[in-house]
Amino acid sequence: MKRTVYVYHTNDVHSHFEHWPRISHFLAEQRRKHQQRNETMLLFDIGDFIDRFHPITEATRGKANVDLLNALQYDAVTIGNNEGITLDYEDLNTLYENARFSVLVANLFHKDGTRPSWVRPYSIIPISDAFRIGVIGVTACFAESYELLGWKVAPPLEMLESIAAEVKKQADLVILLSHLGIHEDEKIAKTMPDIDIILGGHTHHLFPEGKRINNTLLCAAGKYGKYIGIVKLEIEENGHTYETLATVVDVGDLPDWEQMQRTLFILEQQSLEKLEAEQIAELKEDLPLQWFSPSPFAKLLASALKEWCDAEIGMVNAGVLLEPLPKGIVTRKDLHRICPHPINPCKVQLRGAELKEIILQANTERMKYLQFKGFGFRGKVMGQMVYDGVELETEREEDGAEHIRRITINGEPLHPEQLYEVATIDMFTIGHFYPQIRRAPKKKYYMPEFLRDVLAWKLAKEK
Repeated sequence: MKRTVYVYHTNDVHSHFEHWPRISHFLAEQRRKHQQRNETMLLFDIGDFIDRFHPITEATRGKANVDLLNALQYDAVTIGNNEGITLDYEDLNTLYENARFSVLVANLFHKDGTRPSWVRPYSIIPISDAFRIGVIGVTACFAESYELLGWKVAPPLEMLESIAAEVKKQADLVILLSHLGIHEDEKIAKTMPDIDIILGGHTHHLFPEGKRINNTLLCAAGKYGKYIGIVKLEIEENGHTYETLATVVDVGDLPDWEQMQRTLFILEQQSLEKLEAEQIAELKEDLPLQWFSPSPFAKLLASALKEWCDAEIGMVNAGVLLEPLPKGIVTRKDLHRICPHPINPCKVQLRGAELKEIILQANTERMKYLQFKGFGFRGKVMGQMVYDGVELETEREEDGAEHIRRITINGEPLHPEQLYEVATIDMFTIGHFYPQIRRAPKKKYYMPEFLRDVLAWKLAKEK
């Protein structure tokens, strides 16, 4: 006689609650069916369930997200970088205080090396007298960012092999909740035979039928809650052999759940009211915004970055601001709406020649009109690069293109070998937009403040 276990998994939902009513309806129905059939159902999330672009997550600092996971009876989760490095220390340390599930992160510690009370490296789930499942969680190693926030995150591969061996002694099957990305998961599958199933995330990859490397099954369900992953386990009566089958469900094909829609609507209204109640400043006049030419609002942000980071130059793309600000009261709700990105300020040291290359590249039509998602950016288009401390003399070519004739830095000619301290955004240090910034050996990150926090500081200061 076989015993059937169904393992459901979500990853990288990023607070895309538009899909949550369908996900909730499906998982609640599946739980009811499995109970009727005397089948075991396990439910895991692989991290980045929260994203502060959404007002519900912003206003509750992710605690409403935890309530949603509780309601569906998740068994365990690991954290992604959106949980780990977009919340300040206290917000993360209290995020899961009401969680009714295990939080598994084997490589997260306090700075003194002790493990947080709300974290476990793994859990052992008994399925029957003869079969136990071990579940391990690991998250991506953004070491510098975690350290700035008061945490220590260890390189996961250095510790995972010994943890997997420890778990394997206690369990018949080992599942890894991995917010490491597809390349790390494939490396684990090739080198760590004690791990039987990897439920992956972080790189937003999708395995509709899983992927087998050696004897390990890799699974992943894309991004934004568009898919739900399922692994079916058929366990033989002796408890020592089993078969696995991986699939995904397209959430777009599922029915909605009106009750959850109402719940989310009420939550969003409450969250918006909370954000609106926090007044930042009162503008005496409008702050206009243009994405493809310099404008007062973008210039203000560049100036704020320069001052916040105590740099010689402020540099930011206008596309990080989604709307202009009209005169009148500015609230936290307004700043969240126009600047929703989990992007932090940073200061980078660049040679004059490198800075010139960046300025020339940023001035091209390709960069101004570049549309992309990721690296914290939640907008639509890159937009014009705007500066404080940089003056450009330009002329129009016969074909209408703008050509930069001369660059001055705070009134002085740009010197190719001189080092300049440039305040900008961390997105440029991790993305492939400007290799000169990505490769710069000297960078300083400012956390946990986001761009909208710097903007709030600047507006409040000037009111």
